[in-house]
This record gives sequence, C-alpha cells and structure tokens, in this order.
Amino acid sequence: MTILGAGLVLRHAASWVAAAAPEHAPVHFVDVTRQAGIHFVHNTGAFGKKYLPETMGAGCAFIDYDNDGKPDILLVNGKDFPGHVRKHTTLKLYHNNGNGTFTDVTAKSGLGVEIYGMGVAVGDYDNDGWDDIYVTGLGEARLFHNERNGAFKDVTRPAGVNNTGFGASAAWVDYDKDGKLDLFVTNYAKWSEKDDIYCSLDGQHKSYCTPEVYKGDTCRLFHNLGNGRFEDVTEKAGIYDITGKSLGVAIIDYDRDGWPDVAVSNDTQPNKLYHNNRNGTFKEQAVQAGIAFSEDGIARGAMGIDEADFDRSGFPSLAIGNFSNQMLGLYHNEKNGFFIDIAPSSSVGRSSLLSLSFGLFFFDYDLDGLEDLFVANGHIEPDIGRIQPQVSYTESPLAFHNEGRSRFEDVSRSVGFTQRFVARGAAYADIDNDGAPDILLTTNGGPAYLFHNVGGAENNAIRIRTVGTRSNKDGIGAVVRVQAAGGVNWQTVHSGSSYCSQ
Repeated sequence: MTILGAGLVLRHAASWVAAAAPEHAPVHFVDVTRQAGIHFVHNTGAFGKKYLPETMGAGCAFIDYDNDGKPDILLVNGKDFPGHVRKHTTLKLYHNNGNGTFTDVTAKSGLGVEIYGMGVAVGDYDNDGWDDIYVTGLGEARLFHNERNGAFKDVTRPAGVNNTGFGASAAWVDYDKDGKLDLFVTNYAKWSEKDDIYCSLDGQHKSYCTPEVYKGDTCRLFHNLGNGRFEDVTEKAGIYDITGKSLGVAIIDYDRDGWPDVAVSNDTQPNKLYHNNRNGTFKEQAVQAGIAFSEDGIARGAMGIDEADFDRSGFPSLAIGNFSNQMLGLYHNEKNGFFIDIAPSSSVGRSSLLSLSFGLFFFDYDLDGLEDLFVANGHIEPDIGRIQPQVSYTESPLAFHNEGRSRFEDVSRSVGFTQRFVARGAAYADIDNDGAPDILLTTNGGPAYLFHNVGGAENNAIRIRTVGTRSNKDGIGAVVRVQAAGGVNWQTVHSGSSYCSQ
C-alpha cells in the first residue's frame, strides 16, 4: 500500500515522517504526569529477601480500548509475595479525556486484578474490531477480552494461553498469514521462592542475582485457532529452547520476503532470530545473522528490543538494550541476511556504555522523517555504586537524534531528559493528537511518568489506522509507505517491542 502525504502515524506501530522540517527543531519533553492525573506506583513486593523478580519492573501500553480515537494508558503492576501481604495492587487503566487529563477507570473495566505482572501486548485476537489485552507475569498470565462496553473479561482458561513460566515481553503476530493474530510470549529464568539462590556483590550482603545462576526457559508460541481458543505450537513451530532467558521480542521481516520473523533478546544467553519458513515453522538464525553476540563474541545481558528502517535502506535494523558496561547493540541490516553492530563506533555506544538499558524504541520525535531512538535506563542493584563507582542505580533516559547516514547524536539533556530513574518499561503515542509522539515510562518500585512532546515541527504528520479485511482486523503485519518531499518512508504495523511494553 502506498499513501501520499507528509507524515505517517500507525495504530500499533507509530511513526512520524516529515516532508520538510527544520534541523534540530527545539523539541522538549515535559513531565505532565501529575496534571494528567496519572497516580500509579509499581509494587515490587520486596520485603528484604532480594528476590530476582523484585528488580525486573513491569511494562506499560497505550491502547484505545473504547475506539474513541484517543490513546488510553494501561500500567502493569506487581503484588506482594504470599505470607507478606501488606497492600492490594492491580493493573491500572486510565481513560484519555481528550483534554490532557486521564481518568482511572480500572474498577469498572474489570482489570483490577492482582497478578505479579511483567509485560503487556495489545491486539484484536478475535477480529471484532476491539483491542484485547494479554498480560504476562510470574507464574501466570491473563488474556482479557474487550467486551466493547468499557469492560474486559478474563478468558485465559478457555483460550488456553496461560503461561506458567516467568513471563516477560509478548507480541501479537499473524505468523502463518491466516488472518488471525497468534501470540508469542517470552520467558525469563526458572525462578521460585523455594529455589532462590544467595548472591552477593561484596561477600557480606545479599544482592540481586543475575540470571546466570538460574536455568533458562523456552519462549512460547500460541496459534490462534479462530474460535476463541489457541494451541501451543512451540515445539512443532521450532521455537522450543530451554536455554533462553528471554526478556524482549520484536517482530521483524528482516529479509523483506513478506513473512514476519521474530527477534528475541536474551539476558546472558545468545539473542535469537527466528526466520519464518512460510510453512508454520521457524529456523533459528541469530548466529548466522550476526545478532546473537556482541562485537567480541560475548552473550550480553540483553533487555529491550525494537526494529526500524532508520537509514531508509528499505530493510529494518535492530536496537537492543544491554547491561551496564556492555553498551547498546545497534544492528544495521546489510540486506543480505546479515547485521553489523555499528554502536561501538558511534555515539550510541559511547553514551550507553555505563547504562543498564531496559525499554527502548525507535520513533521520530521531531518529525523530520528519520527514526530517532529513546532508551529507558536503570540498574537492578541499589548498591551497585559501592562496588562500581562509575555506575549508578538511578540513570537518566537517553535520546538519540538521527542525523542521517546511520549517524546518531546524543541529545538527551537538550530535549529534557535530565532526571534520573530506575526505569523499566517504555512506550509512546500521540496523547493529544498534535502529531508529535509522547512518552510513557515505568520505574521499578516507583511511579509511572508521562512526558509530553513540546515544540518541533507542527502539521507535519498523518495518522493512519489500518483495518484488515482479509488480514487480521488490526492490520498487524501490514506495510505502509509514505512518499513525501523528503523521500519515501515505510513502517510495518506491529505489536510488542521495547521491554514488556507496547
């Protein structure tokens, strides 16, 4: 599909493409959380034991759950551990009032459910025109069907999509192109309270363990049968792999053959790239493609992941957030089935070296037609500064402006990201329909933040909502191209990406 226009905004994968915009437009992100009416604090459930899940945070999503054309906000929460219950915490749904404010509608939405939640994926799995919600968590997951009246119904059991692992990110994808959205779910390490392991940074006090001390687990692929039920096809589709310690997933047609492939970021294990064989199965190709390891052949501590054609080559590249002292991975698609990590030789690598990066995404924040990059950072260990003075627990987000020709400039401070957070999930959407993307950020054991995009180019975007007829109703997987004075830009409508967010 080719659409003429100045810019482009997609429903599930938003992108802003400009015809012409001033270089380095004076964009600034302003914290509007309080005035927007977002009052949320993430509950880690911590009670002094330093359990691994406590430090992993949770994600967030924008969802137009009532189809009024305005993005609403969904925030995933944790809960107290058994035997140490002090408070009642649930998912939170905020309705966009259209005037810069949001109203908490959790109670009447049916989403006031306690779950040790991690990730969220939004998609219309039954093709009724209303987006549904899948939430991953520790030892359980929930599928909420949109009842089309402002409320959701838990249909996890009849749908057959419960995930009993340590669930993290998830994504909806029609991998077999039968017109129905299937579900890909990542799982982290094998962890339970009874199997918790003692780790220490200094040999005297317990610290949060890295996943290296725990066994891995497999991701899960659920095939949509079309009758409200799903089938677990993990093994027969070629996804089964118990060595994975997966946190992020991005749907990417990296070879542009028209079939969705799946990239998975793994923590201390090689990343995975599942190539779609077009027959219901996948072949893992990460080593051959060059995204499994760092430049020096090390499996890094990978967290969030996203894809975009940031150099207008016609092929999507990848960004992967990694542990501190490992820098971001910025894998450029060489168009021959191979990627090259260009971060070490760029400002992306230099600026992100000490950061521990979780949520990240490509987006055109200044509407100049080029995909920029946002990165949410925060360490997992509160006492890391005592052991590594150059690394801190709280960290500022990073924003990289796309200068063209695969060059990025660190503009974090100039666009307003000076405050430090223990950030985890991150998502973006145009909350006020001014054409510019705004940012939603979650923190571990702390508030959620909403940043409004102020300044920059105006009247330089076009919003497109894809509606499938023969394909899935959301149009997930559709490719939209925009031809403007600045060139041709394209985006694939997708679910998932970032870290536990959408």
